[in-house]
Order: sequence, then C-alpha cells, then structure tokens
Amino acid sequence: MNHQKILYISQEINPYLPSTPMSLFGRNLPQDIQSHGYEVRTFMPKYGSINERRNQLHEVIRLSGMNISIDDNDHPLIIKVATLQPTRMQVYFIDNDDYFEGPGTKVLETESSPEDNDERSMFFVRGVIETVRKLRWDPTVIHCTGWITALAPLYIRHLYQDDPGLSRSLVVYSLRPESFEGKLDARFAEKLKMAGFTDECLQSLGGGDFDWMTLNKLGIDHSDAIVVTTPDIPAGLVEYARQSGKPVLEYPGPDGEEATTAAYHDFYQSILSQKENDSKSSD
Repeated sequence: MNHQKILYISQEINPYLPSTPMSLFGRNLPQDIQSHGYEVRTFMPKYGSINERRNQLHEVIRLSGMNISIDDNDHPLIIKVATLQPTRMQVYFIDNDDYFEGPGTKVLETESSPEDNDERSMFFVRGVIETVRKLRWDPTVIHCTGWITALAPLYIRHLYQDDPGLSRSLVVYSLRPESFEGKLDARFAEKLKMAGFTDECLQSLGGGDFDWMTLNKLGIDHSDAIVVTTPDIPAGLVEYARQSGKPVLEYPGPDGEEATTAAYHDFYQSILSQKENDSKSSD
C-alpha cells in the first residue's frame, strides 16, 4: 500500500457540477488514485449552483473564520465539506459571499461575473492553502487542475516557501483546454504584488496581457511538473511546458481510465524518485 498524500485542487468536480470533461477529470482521477492506496483530499470552489442539501455539504466551523486580504479588502473564508460516495473521498469547498453567489445560480460565477476572476482565483488558492495548513495535513504531491488553480504553484513556492509541510510538496500543474474569454483585471499584477509577490516572481505576466494563456504560463513557471491532460491543448502552451525543462507527462491517450490512472501513478512516482535522488546528490 502507498501512504503518500495527494492534494487535488480542482476547478470543477462532478457530481457537484454537471458532467463535463473537466468535472469528470476532477472526480475520476482522485478516486482512482485513492484506490491505489494514496491518501487523497480534494478542493474546489463552492459555486452558487451547487445544491448543498442534495450533496450534503456542511460548514466546518473550526476551519472557517479567517479573513483573506485582497487589494486591501478582507474577505471571510468559509469552508464546507462533503463525502463523495461510495469511495468516501472528502471534498472541501472554498466559499465566500463576495466571490460565490447564493442558491439558485445556474451559471458559474467565473462566467457570470468574469470581472472578479482575478480576485476569485487569488481567494480560492489562498483559501485552499490556509485550510490545508489548519488541517496539519502535509501533501506529498499537490495536483492543480483548471485555470482557476494556476496561482497555486506561485503561492506555494513563494508565499509559503518556509512552511515546513508545503515546502516539501511537489506541485503538478495540469494543462486543460477550458479557457475564459478576454483578460483578467488590469490591476491583476498590482494586486499580486500587494499580496507579497515580487516582480521576479511575476516575470511571465509580461506587460499586462493577463489572458488565459499568460495565466497558464504562470502556473507552468512555478510548478515542479506539468501534465498535458488532453490532445487539444494549444501547441504553443505545450511547447512552453516542454521548454521549461521540468518533467512533462504527455497526453496518456484515450486508453480508458485504468491506463490513464496508471500513467499518473507512474508519473507521481517518477518525480518523487527524482526529487529523492536530487536530495541525495546535494547531501
């Protein structure tokens, strides 16, 4: 049995959201990896369209309550949790009234209020990290999927570089084809600097074209490894990942879930072994 801990930070997870390639990926991979003996926890945004009663979500009071500051404004962090049956996999939800609407919403907030996507992503990522720290659950691998998670490698590698648990984690970033139209807020880089990041950290943001491609490049820059999840990722983005010199898991192919899970399992073990060898070499 494998007792390594894998944290999945996902943009969408089925059945909490309708079946889409992304939401099915967000459910199936963690469940299948868990069946290989890994200890797994998953996080996603608490979109307003998620029916809390039907999905049996409940607030975790001991984890909620802290404020996350973005652009000099404090936003209360609310943590909810559900158990995905029959695997009993725990799914945590990051909630806040400023970025996620109440019941009755049908369109995801990332689409209905795209002007807030920069801060929504910042809040979500920071909320996940702070919750994991409160849980005192140190993941071996942190696997991020979806553009809303693209800031996670940046936060983990720089704002939390001295955290004794997170500093040892390997961060994997998945390239997905789902995108957003237009650009993020023009003050995106400024808000990140207010959060504590330097110009050097944000170098790949360039001169202010904060679009989907740029956000993904930021995720690649600060992760330890990259996964190409589908065959329809823009060629320029895949090439950017390859040129980074980091381990890249190429698209495993349409060979069924079992073969795909095996590819991810082998990839995790490969990058963990490489890290262990690098540590021995530096001793």
